Amino acid sequence: MTTDALSGLKVLDLSWVVAGPLIGRTLADFGATVVRVESSVRVETARLMQPFHGGVQDKEGSALFGNCNAGKLGLTLDLKSEQGQEVVRDLVAWADVVVESFSPGQLRKWGLDYETLSADKPDLVMLSTSIAGQRGPWSTLAGFGNVGSSLSGFQHLVGYEDRLPMGTFGPYTDYVGPRLALVTLLAALENRRRTGEGAYIDVSQVEAGVFFLSPQVAQFGYDGTIAERHGNRDPRFAPHGVFACLPVDGKERFVAVAVRSHQEWRALARAMGRPDLADRADLATDEGRRAAQDELEAAVADWTAGRDATDVERTLQSVGVPAHLAVTSDDYPDDDQLAHRHHLVELPHPRHGTTWVEGPRSALSETPGRPRSAAPTLGQHNEEVLTEILGYDAERVAVLTEGGILR
Repeated sequence: MTTDALSGLKVLDLSWVVAGPLIGRTLADFGATVVRVESSVRVETARLMQPFHGGVQDKEGSALFGNCNAGKLGLTLDLKSEQGQEVVRDLVAWADVVVESFSPGQLRKWGLDYETLSADKPDLVMLSTSIAGQRGPWSTLAGFGNVGSSLSGFQHLVGYEDRLPMGTFGPYTDYVGPRLALVTLLAALENRRRTGEGAYIDVSQVEAGVFFLSPQVAQFGYDGTIAERHGNRDPRFAPHGVFACLPVDGKERFVAVAVRSHQEWRALARAMGRPDLADRADLATDEGRRAAQDELEAAVADWTAGRDATDVERTLQSVGVPAHLAVTSDDYPDDDQLAHRHHLVELPHPRHGTTWVEGPRSALSETPGRPRSAAPTLGQHNEEVLTEILGYDAERVAVLTEGGILR
């Protein structure tokens, strides 16, 4: 029997909303035991965010929360209390890794910062994720996703050049930050394995976001070009855009098309029944097609407007032109590729019978990883964590319960 890649790894998850919880979620997918601490008094923001099971807002029904926290054990604690903080210290002593996303400085006020905790546990690996890092003039900035996207440069770049910026959908940096954080965290664990030394990792979601704009930053450094928004156009390829097709049952449908070479352009023009465009000498190069992109986009739009989006997609793919239906949220569950990779996973849920979460996104050949259970309900594993993991006796659990600490 093959052991999960991260089997035996113990993680204390003190994070909120999306960025931090997604780190713990990935560790849990690959076999780590992750204890997530939250409060039923100050409810975690993601529990109040849509979509909800049955469309009814409920702190136990958020699909977003469920997706970010599948596979974890849930413990409710009053972290403002000395008794609650003492439980956290016991969990730190148990854990290999602590992940947290409180406002910078909050854990220091409680004596739960890395400097304090690592004094008793030198091999502790602790990761803090925040909007702009733990120090500096923006370190206390409220961590809203659109602010992180703005600070990293994405908001300015998304949209049409003659209109206001549209911004990326949702908290973009919340989703790219964990990818870089996980790499660093695993490197720190490997270093600990070799040296016995712990590490503190300070993740700035803004800086993680900027990493994904490296070409634009590099070009500015090279020739001073400031990247601007260009709608669906590409700085090199043309035509390149998203084109309207026939509506289906009143629902708008679009297809994304990208032409990267003269060969693809000729294939597209012929598929559209436009040999006149396919054979035009001025359209044989990227530069020529970009110079005529208004004309070319109008031709493509005219062709797609009277056709079914799926037919357009298949026709262009069959002649080697990159094209795909612009999927909507109700297309997503039926996507053939995602279904083939078992990306959506159905799990038993104590309140809803079953629930659906995303798979781990990447698969190891021998230990592919998977969500093991639905995200915990509030306090679902209090007894298990306190007695089986921390070894508390019934009297101590009763004191915490009666003292209102486990809430």
